[in-house]
Parts: sequence; C-alpha cells; structure tokens
Amino acid sequence: MKKKLNYTLALLFSLSVFSGCDQGFTDVNTNKVDPTSLAPSLVLNKAIVSTTYLDGFGTLGMLTYHFGIVQQIITPYGSSLSGANYDQVNNSNTPLVWTNFYRNVVKQLIAVIDQTKSDPLQVNTYNAARIWKAYTFMILTDTYGDIPYFEAGQGYTNEIISPKYDTQQAIYKDILKELEEATAAMKTTEPPVTTDILYGGDVTKWKRLGYSFMLRAAMRMTKVDPTTAESYVKKAVAGGVFQSNADNSVIRHTAIYNNYIANHLAAREKTNFYLAAPFVNYLKDNNDPRLPIFAVRYVGAKGGQEQTASRASSDPKVQIGMPMGYNDVSITTVLQQNGVASLWDFSQVNLNTVLKLDSPEFHITYSQVQLLLAEAALRGWVSGTAAEYFTRGVRANLEQMAQYGSTIPEAAIKTYLDANPLSETREKALEQINTQYWVSAFLDGNEAFANFRRSGYPALKKNPYPGSEVKGNFIRRLPYPDSEIVVNSANMNEAIKRQGPNNLDTRVWWDKQ
Repeated sequence: MKKKLNYTLALLFSLSVFSGCDQGFTDVNTNKVDPTSLAPSLVLNKAIVSTTYLDGFGTLGMLTYHFGIVQQIITPYGSSLSGANYDQVNNSNTPLVWTNFYRNVVKQLIAVIDQTKSDPLQVNTYNAARIWKAYTFMILTDTYGDIPYFEAGQGYTNEIISPKYDTQQAIYKDILKELEEATAAMKTTEPPVTTDILYGGDVTKWKRLGYSFMLRAAMRMTKVDPTTAESYVKKAVAGGVFQSNADNSVIRHTAIYNNYIANHLAAREKTNFYLAAPFVNYLKDNNDPRLPIFAVRYVGAKGGQEQTASRASSDPKVQIGMPMGYNDVSITTVLQQNGVASLWDFSQVNLNTVLKLDSPEFHITYSQVQLLLAEAALRGWVSGTAAEYFTRGVRANLEQMAQYGSTIPEAAIKTYLDANPLSETREKALEQINTQYWVSAFLDGNEAFANFRRSGYPALKKNPYPGSEVKGNFIRRLPYPDSEIVVNSANMNEAIKRQGPNNLDTRVWWDKQ
C-alpha cells in the first residue's frame, strides 16, 4: 500500500510540473514581432516598387537593349553587355523584364486582387491593383508580344503552372476594359489608404493615373485599330488625365533605397555605357537646355581611371556622343574624327543630376500625356490644337528637370519653346511630337522603345554594326526566355507559330509598318 501511495504521489508531482511548464507555452513560443501576413496595400506597394527592378542587374535589360535600340545610351563592349549595340541576342539580358515581372510584380498584384476583390472596404486598393496590373502587362506584351495574361500568376490560387499565351490583340482589349472599369470604380468617399507609396491614398490622382494609362494604351493602337484607339482616347480625356507634373507617377529614391540604374552605372558599369551620338546630336543641334542635365563628359580621359571630377564637364559645347556600330576595338578607328582621346572620352549620363543614387524614376508623366494628346489632336480625336498640347508637353518635361535638382530658368524655357514651334505640316508635326516624346521618355527604356516602334520616330538610322543578327532596320521585340522551353514549351510554341519566329525581327501586333 505504501509503495502504491508513493507511485501516486510521484505521478501527481510529475503532472503538476509538466502542467506548470505548459502554462504560458503558447505565448512564449509565439513571435509577436514578425508578421504572418501583410496588408494588401503593402503588397501593392511592393509590386509598384518591384516594377523598377529589385537590383542593379535587373536594369541590364534596359541598359543593353531598350536604351540602345532607341539610340540614347550605348556600350561598345560585348560579352555580357552585348545586345542592341551589336543587334544580337544576349540570352542573359533578354529575359530580365519577363523574369522580374512574372516572378515578382504579377505574382504580387494577383495576390492583392484575390485578397481584396470581395471586400467593399478595400475597393480602392483592389482597383489600384487592377490599374497597376494593366500597366505591368502593357510593358510585358510590348516587349515580347503574345504572352501569358488571363492565366498568369495563378499558380498558387488556381494551380495553373503552365499558362496559355494570349494574343496581344486580346490582351490590349482587356487592358483597356480593366483600366476603364477599375478607374471608374475607385471611390473618393472611402478613407484614403495613407500607406499608398505613389499618391498617399489620393483617389483623384489614382483616377488621373488610370485614365492617363488608358490614353497611352489607346494610342498604341493607332495603326492597327484606329476606331478603338479614338474611342478610348476620348474616354480617357472625358475621365480626366494628368493636369500637371504634380500628377506624375514616380518612384522616389533615397541613399538607402537607390535608383538601380544609377547604382549600376555608378559602380561596376561606370566606364562601360555612353550617351549615343544620335541623342546627343539632336539635343546639341537644337540648343536643348536639357543637354547639360543629361550629360557629362570627362574631357580627355584616356582610361576609366581618368574619369575624374577634375575632367568632368556638362558644357553643351563639349558633349560628344558615341557613334553607333562599333565595338571596343573598332571604335579606336573613329576617335580622331570624333575629336576624342579614347572611348572613355565620350559623353555619359550625368550621375550628379538625372542619375544620382536618389534620383526619381517615372512611369508616366504629364509631359508624355500632353504629347500624346498633341498627336490625338492632329488626328482630330480631341478638342484643342496640337500646337497647344505640344507646347505644354515640352514645357512640362523642361520643368520636370527640377525634380532632379536641376531647375531650368523660365527664360531658357521660353527661348527653347519659341525656337521650336510645332510645324503646320502634318507629317513633320508627327515627327516633332514623337521625337520630343523620345526625349521626354529618357531613362524609361520600356516606354521609349514602345513609342519608337509605334510612331516610327525619331527618324533614326539603322545600327551599322557588321555582325548584326537583325534582318530589318531595328530590333522589334525581345525573344521569350529559354526557361519557357523547359516549363511551358507547348504554349510557347503555339504562340510562336501564331506570332512569328522567336527572334529580334518579329513585330508585335500593334507594330505595323
């Protein structure tokens, strides 16, 4: 009996000890600091930030292709930097838009839309995500043509791991529908989402953004479906597009969160990229006050180590752009005729103004909106004169330079505008409008590349590089990533059969001659 009692007491003691240890166990082992989920508005912010890439290497797609195709920034170097400089395929850099957008931006946007679509209290976050999704897919389809759209980003929500490719025509139709519906559905009566990284929850500005993207998307279709283009241009204007530079869609950077194009060109690629001659010559020939803001030249530099502050000059008179069509060896044959000491002596993007580490990056601007409206006015689609829109568009970009810390004096702005009125000849006016758009879109390679193909302006000459793989005059699209061959080959091959060869020459749907 005594032995039984001892066993019972021991068991009770053990239970009391373990029971005591269990008290507060859940509280002690719950991390009260790390979140288990994020508010949809913060995920939307992440998607917006990711649109301008996650690191400096992501920008190599624009640096080696987009900027070079439109002949604004070029490199004479090959290997990992080959692309538009040689009119060749570089499988390391052609997929960068695809991989960043599908793996990050699209995935995040689909998650936000899925989480907020049935919540009336998050109507503005839901529709803001739809607007940004439309913008995201414009960039993707403009770059590659037919792409996964309707089934994209649904690997987690609907277990679609091999999404079908949709035609660009169908994609643009839905982009315009989404912009129309989402923009109209945003409610100014709802409390502002103050964590919104673009506009601090200002719904009026988000509506202007949606209608400005609608204008851009509609104008893409001027050659393939002018009736639909005109209809949506009128809807965008009626809804209310950007009214000033205060409406610009912009990502602001800091010394901690860098402008990654600036970061890349200030570090490992500092001596590798140069302003292209066609861009510098246009600005120089027209006494453009933006040239000293865009450009710097390390006069007389004979090597990267000589690109020092003591040699730096932004004087427009000394700027010399790098000619197209040369590599780092053949460029030495034209140094003397260009008046430079070495390839390191050509003008570069100014790292103290437009490409400071904390310089802003723009998605769409008031300047671009006004220039698109100038073209729409020429086509008779909107009221007002093309000349008025044109002047406002050019002025807006000149004034936008203040956001880089480089204010152009009013007298210089007026002098430039007076010297560059819009021509009364329709074709010449179209050239002026879209050449100014080329300047206005400087450092937004996606938009500069797209509008150049759509409009045919500026009137650039073919890159004369002898090893070009391009049969036509210019690169028209980027090829699909090799990874698609492994993970989604059947759908990709169907798109190639429909659209055309998976190369640099194939035109996207809206890119007609």
